[in-house]
Amino acid sequence: MMILLGSVRRFAFAFVALLAMAATPVLAEPALWAIKDKDSTIYLFGTVHVLKPTTQWRSPRIAKAFRDADDVVMEIEQPEDAASTRALMLKYGVDQAAPLSTKLKPESYAKLQAAAQGMGFPPQALEPMRPWLAALTVSLTPLLKAGYDPESGVEKLLTAQAKAAGKPISAFETMEQQVRFFADMTPVQETQLLESTLDEIDDGPAKIDALVTAWAAGDQAELKRQMVDEMQSDYPDVYKLLLVDRNQNWAEQLKTKLAGSGVSFVAVGAGHLTGPDSLQAQLAKLGIKAERVE
Repeated sequence: MMILLGSVRRFAFAFVALLAMAATPVLAEPALWAIKDKDSTIYLFGTVHVLKPTTQWRSPRIAKAFRDADDVVMEIEQPEDAASTRALMLKYGVDQAAPLSTKLKPESYAKLQAAAQGMGFPPQALEPMRPWLAALTVSLTPLLKAGYDPESGVEKLLTAQAKAAGKPISAFETMEQQVRFFADMTPVQETQLLESTLDEIDDGPAKIDALVTAWAAGDQAELKRQMVDEMQSDYPDVYKLLLVDRNQNWAEQLKTKLAGSGVSFVAVGAGHLTGPDSLQAQLAKLGIKAERVE
């Protein structure tokens, strides 16, 4: 979704797949890459997981790449129904034995109570949650109130389009694997994630606006600044867990896929396709060159 501060919280939207762009439509041209050999082409497209319904992001270039693809690969498997996701949240995100209030400093818990009340639900509703799930909950709610819609996220729309076209869909990771990125955090990491989320709660929609504006413009330098730089410098262990290790794993999977034939369309969170340890950089280490499609 993954765990410690403002930049990490942006990744949280991706990793739980539950959980952005201005309210008015714009001419979008997100970045697209391709890796190729003599009989294979694999397109790499960076996504944003929650958008406003009015956001326009499909360029002719992206539409053609998707149309030409024989199959689609997602970062995470898309659940068929909300029940399966809820079951994972109950399994990994709830701790009935130790209420949330016992895990936080008094000032942090007071801030959490105020945030919960401001969002319109009773603070006691968060008590059974582990800190990581409470952090995701309070970071997501302002976005929903601001008009962002999980049903308008890129993955949701691409999945529906692939199914309608009869394209096979696979994924690098399962939903449970992604939830475990949170659930396997240390208690200290969980608490830091929640505390940093509470510190930045009021800035949530504005930060996502800025992030998606950069995404829509294909501005890789700005995406790197917003999604990679702070995490890499301040939280190198988290950076390695969320980006480096996963990108290395995905690069190996793509190398195997490239050895086959045909055209594939790969859609992963935009943060994985920027910065010094990006998926493209990991592919380069395997002797595979990713070129931006212009």
